[in-house]
Amino acid sequence: MEKEKKAYTDLDVWKEARVLANEVYNATKLFPKEEMFGLISQMRRCAVSIASNIAEGCGRNHSKDSIQFFFVSRGSLYELETQIYIASDQNYINETLGKALLSKVEITRKLLSGFIKYYQNLAK
Repeated sequence: MEKEKKAYTDLDVWKEARVLANEVYNATKLFPKEEMFGLISQMRRCAVSIASNIAEGCGRNHSKDSIQFFFVSRGSLYELETQIYIASDQNYINETLGKALLSKVEITRKLLSGFIKYYQNLAK
C-alpha cells in the first residue's frame, strides 16, 4: 500500500518550479517583440510544463504513472535550459540574468531528480 502523499502545492520541487516559471515570464518580457511567437512562447511553455507535470504526476493513482509525468517535467527543464543559453547567445538576457536563471534550473533539477528517485522507490 502506498503512503499518503503530500499535496503537490506543499512540495519544495513544485514551489521551486513555480518560482522558475515566474522568473522566466519576467525575463521574457524584455525580449524583442518579434520573439513573441518564437523563443518567448517556447520558454514560457516549457516553464509552465515543469510545474504542471509535477502537479499532474502527483494526481495519478500509481507511482509508475506519476514517474512518467515527472520525466516529462525533467525533459521540459532541460529544454528550458537550452533555451536560456540561446536567449543569452542572442543577447536577449544579460550574463547576470542568464546565470540566475541557470542556477534556478539547477536547483529545480536537483529537487526533481530526488523526487523521481523517491517515487521510483515507492514503485518497487
